[in-house]
Amino acid sequence: MLDINYEFRKGILFIRLTGVLNKNTVSKLQNEVTDMIKDNGIRNVVFNVEELNVIDIKGINSLLDNYELCHNNNGISLLCGLKNSLVRHRIENSRLLRYMNETSDELSAFNIINL
Repeated sequence: MLDINYEFRKGILFIRLTGVLNKNTVSKLQNEVTDMIKDNGIRNVVFNVEELNVIDIKGINSLLDNYELCHNNNGISLLCGLKNSLVRHRIENSRLLRYMNETSDELSAFNIINL
C-alpha cells in the first residue's frame, strides 16, 4: 500500500511517500502526483522517501518521469530522506541519482531550490 501526502509551499510541491512504491502502487503516484504536476505546470518538487519501505524499478521509473516533467517546466526535482537501506540500495543502483539530487531533509531541499 502507498500513502501520499503532499504540501505546496512557496512554489515547491513536497511529496511524502509512505509504504510501498512498486508495480502495484505506481498508478496511484501517477494519478495523484504526476497528473498534478502536468495539469498545473509545477516546476519544483521534493520527494521525501523517508517513510518508504519498498521500491522497485517501476517506482524508480515513476520518480524519473516526474523529474523529467519538472525539468521540462524549467524546474528542479529533489529526493530526500533516503534512510531505509533497501530503498537506498535500489535507488543507488538505478540511474535515478544521475538526474535527481539527493538531500538529507526537506529543509535542505527547500534551501537548494531557493538559492
